[in-house]
Amino acid sequence: MEPDLFTAAAEERQEKDPAASPLAVRMRPRTLDEVVGQQHLLEPGSPLRRLVGEGSGGPAGPSSVILWGPPGTGKTTLAYVVSKATDKRFVELSAITAGVKEVRAVIDGARRATGGFGKETVLFLDEIHRFSKAQQDSLLPAVENRWVTLIAATTENPYFSVISPLLSRSLLLTLEPLTDDDIRGLLERALTDERGLKNAVTLPEDTEDHLLRIAGGDARRALTALEAAAGAALDQGETEIGLQTLERTVDRAAVKYDRDGDQHYDVASALIKSIRGSDVDAALHYLARMIEAGEDPRFIARRLMISASEDIGLADPNALPIAVAAAQAVAMIGFPEAALTLSHATIALALAPKSNAATTAIGAAMEDIRGGLAGPVPAHLRDGHYKGAAKLGHAQGYVYPHDLPEGIAPQQYAPDALKDREYYTPTRHGTEARYADAVEWTRKHLGRKRS
Repeated sequence: MEPDLFTAAAEERQEKDPAASPLAVRMRPRTLDEVVGQQHLLEPGSPLRRLVGEGSGGPAGPSSVILWGPPGTGKTTLAYVVSKATDKRFVELSAITAGVKEVRAVIDGARRATGGFGKETVLFLDEIHRFSKAQQDSLLPAVENRWVTLIAATTENPYFSVISPLLSRSLLLTLEPLTDDDIRGLLERALTDERGLKNAVTLPEDTEDHLLRIAGGDARRALTALEAAAGAALDQGETEIGLQTLERTVDRAAVKYDRDGDQHYDVASALIKSIRGSDVDAALHYLARMIEAGEDPRFIARRLMISASEDIGLADPNALPIAVAAAQAVAMIGFPEAALTLSHATIALALAPKSNAATTAIGAAMEDIRGGLAGPVPAHLRDGHYKGAAKLGHAQGYVYPHDLPEGIAPQQYAPDALKDREYYTPTRHGTEARYADAVEWTRKHLGRKRS
């Protein structure tokens, strides 16, 4: 028997005993209209609609697709829907266990099915990023000649993990993380549907909110936790899943934290103020609270980048690159691994020497601008590249600093109204002490009068 995503025997067993299959499996959509989220991929005429046979297409056949998205966003679900809705031959392989031999066997079978019975083959290949270049190469003739229509799934960036020739022969479809509303609708369906819990239990609002935080946009995780909590409640003779029951089941306490309310801003404020105060332990506490409450890791990373400039600045010039690198890493890897990156950055920022000199400097300069202190740019600094500029005196008398031994030219740079203004007042903290010496030396050589 060739590999098949959902065998007839398993389906028959599920019909006789629904509890034999996990809730997440039982609640898989049967049609594209039942799919939760990913509506941008389900418009009329979309590649997925055409794969299930909607629309004639004429001489244009359905395209192979690569589904890219985080775990639990519906990649396998979409493949399941295609397998149920299409009259095509459907074969599944996993890149974890399959190799070139298995791929060639599927391709040979597809060519026989097409030539002998006129039956097209859809190949679902899960975890394609685990295939080597040679293994991915083995798919190219079949995809190019449309001996198979490929549906490949990956959680890794295809531009790094899938070979270019295969990418160019397929459509890349990006799945977005499910929203809380998407997961909420899925939970409501699972609670009431005949395939699900059949109204055996109810889910109070506070328990549902905690379940959404646990899920973190992962539909499979949400349904797995719901099934476990429902089972625990029913074993205790209860028809309502209480918050404590859910906490015991998933071994994760409900952190008092409203992402849309005061707690969101209070805890974020406490994190930044703990970093500013150099209390690394308190900073890690608030970071952990935000992570456990399901806070968006990108929000945390943005706050750390701001802190790096606002509270550390040039006292440690490496603080901002660390925070920026953390934000980039968080965007690429997501939770749970992003917790390590955020911890790395938080510790570095909390223990760094502190200076708000960069913050106060730009604040003072902007205050002067708002107060009307601007004035014309000195003539020798103006652009002198256009015709007639010299006649206007523009760029005349400008001294090129690189022509001088010390690399600094004692000429006026600021407008007349601000020529002796000093905005930057460096501290002697950390690396900024070096900048303090540099500022003192350059101002002296520029011939600036102390304000």
